[in-house]
Amino acid sequence: MSSSTRDVSHQSDISKSMMEKDGSFQRQAASFRNQIEKGGQFEPEADRYHLYVSYACPWAHRTLIARELKGLHDLIGVSVVSPRMGNHGWPFANVDAFPGADADPLNNAEHIKDLYLKVQPDYSGRFTVPVLWDKKTGAIVNNESSEILRIFNTAFNELIPKEKAAIDLYPEPLRKEIEASHDWVYPTINNGVYRSGFATTQAAYEEAVRALFDSLDRVEKIFESQKSQNANPKGGEYFLIGNQLTESDVRLYTTIVRFDPVYHGHFKCNYRTIRDGYPLLHAWLQNLYWNYPEFKETTNFEHIKTHYYWSHSHINPTRIVPLGPVPNIRPL
Repeated sequence: MSSSTRDVSHQSDISKSMMEKDGSFQRQAASFRNQIEKGGQFEPEADRYHLYVSYACPWAHRTLIARELKGLHDLIGVSVVSPRMGNHGWPFANVDAFPGADADPLNNAEHIKDLYLKVQPDYSGRFTVPVLWDKKTGAIVNNESSEILRIFNTAFNELIPKEKAAIDLYPEPLRKEIEASHDWVYPTINNGVYRSGFATTQAAYEEAVRALFDSLDRVEKIFESQKSQNANPKGGEYFLIGNQLTESDVRLYTTIVRFDPVYHGHFKCNYRTIRDGYPLLHAWLQNLYWNYPEFKETTNFEHIKTHYYWSHSHINPTRIVPLGPVPNIRPL
């Protein structure tokens, strides 16, 4: 499947992202928002769905972690794009060979945008990952990472081992707290690093970066409170909500693990690093990376650093990828 002849570069080229009049960056909402559920258009079935991702993308990374945590490897296949996102957006390995990248096994697409235009030729949104694809109908089920994360959390529970089905990243007793955390973590941290890095005015940048570090300070204080109260029975382990791993940790991790290698320098989020400025947040990061294989094995620093420093030529025109920090994650 070759790329469309229609000019869609304003949808695929990150350097052409539309900014607000005040120079601030506003992320567009996802367009495909279907669910996988019994009796619905898309029912839970083994080997029916396929996940398209980038190792570099923090939003796609959420879904990879959830897929691993829930043991969905045999039910849902994965294809990884090259991290070098150019004028046509995310490319597959058949047009941009890169270690760890795949060709599209289902549609022979050259770029992620080809999938969007195949199902909706007049599509006018951004060509983003993740994409949850239905092999049976040739349709995009969902491209909103937070919703795919929850689909993976429950939709396939009857098809996986009981111990995996028992893992609940969105437990009923903690949902109010989880939702409350999303209300400030998403705009100021997850999207806050982009609002800082993509700002085109000094005022927009300063507003975003101040809000970002206020929220990082807030996370640190949450962990300080847990430590002082000895709130976690596991001892030494911190979680953002309650005393168990939830989707709030997954969503925060994919930003924090990229912070020192990318956002601190590339996006000018340089008040301080995580490793030297936030001891408990850093300990939380180290614990997830080193003690939970689902986090470490889905974290590919070569893809992460290459994507940001190579793809954002409007920020880094030389496309030089820095070697540091060393190490990417400090050992426990």
